[in-house]
Amino acid sequence: MDKNLHLESVIKTHQITKEESLLIKHKDKNKEVKEALEGKYKENIYFLFNSGSYAKNTAINTKFDFDLVAPFKRNAFGSNGTLKEMYGDIYNFLYEKYKDVAEVKKQKVSIGLEFHADSDGDKIKIDVVAGRELNQDQYKKDENLNLYVYYKYGNIEAGSERIKTNVKAQISNIKDKATNEKDSIRKIIRLLKVWKITKYDYPTKSFFLELIILKAFDNKDITGSLWDKLKAVLEYIKDNVTKETFTLKDPGNSYNDLADTLTDTEKQNLSNDMKNMLDRIEENEENIRTYFPENTKFKEEENKNNRYQTNGGMPVPPPKINFG
Repeated sequence: MDKNLHLESVIKTHQITKEESLLIKHKDKNKEVKEALEGKYKENIYFLFNSGSYAKNTAINTKFDFDLVAPFKRNAFGSNGTLKEMYGDIYNFLYEKYKDVAEVKKQKVSIGLEFHADSDGDKIKIDVVAGRELNQDQYKKDENLNLYVYYKYGNIEAGSERIKTNVKAQISNIKDKATNEKDSIRKIIRLLKVWKITKYDYPTKSFFLELIILKAFDNKDITGSLWDKLKAVLEYIKDNVTKETFTLKDPGNSYNDLADTLTDTEKQNLSNDMKNMLDRIEENEENIRTYFPENTKFKEEENKNNRYQTNGGMPVPPPKINFG
């Protein structure tokens, strides 16, 4: 089989634009939640914005949600208010407002809203990431925020207030990084997200994968075909993620080490998964379909779009078919 053609098909069949109606539903619900938070907190909140894969142009259509960042003023919850109190207040507001139409749940550093399936069977997911500026009236100058860790996040203990970051810098890092390799980087990010959804409840967050992919491009000479580049990234993760010296700096705050968001066991499992994947594909190229499956919902559509096959790089028209 041609691994490169398969990987390109995986990317095309997972394009978020193929689920336009579902994307519109997410946009509409995101707008509703945004306006609800603005109405509740008024002058105590800054402009809310989207982060995550949609903002970075790395989303896939089989599993996506909207991440809505809510930056709060330093004294929004009192001059002595804590991040825990901020998190609890926002959760209580969202729970009371949406408890009848959505599952509202506390997550590691966000509050998740999963709305009940609509008449089309679609479930809309919005994650609200609440942050507080470091000092009063400072956010507009530096865009830095403190996040609250609700429960243990890798090696970061529950209740920690140590995550200080700049979400807009994180978005720009993905969008602007390595101009000449931007397309390849985004493709590989999407492919590893496809791989991730084949692993139920996998602890490695997409942001971690994004950063380690960028680090691989920074530290290795990654060239060749799409498969060559993907293979080089998988090898980099396999060989480096378990090293004691391995770090993964947050582009929004160099003091944050995203390597801490995985335990040593989780890092070892990630390395093992990369090794197993590489070994199985080496044994039988067809195994690439297991790790990087096409979205079957749109596979036939892509086949129709690709009206010509190739033979030695030359287009070959489909065979003539006689009717009657």
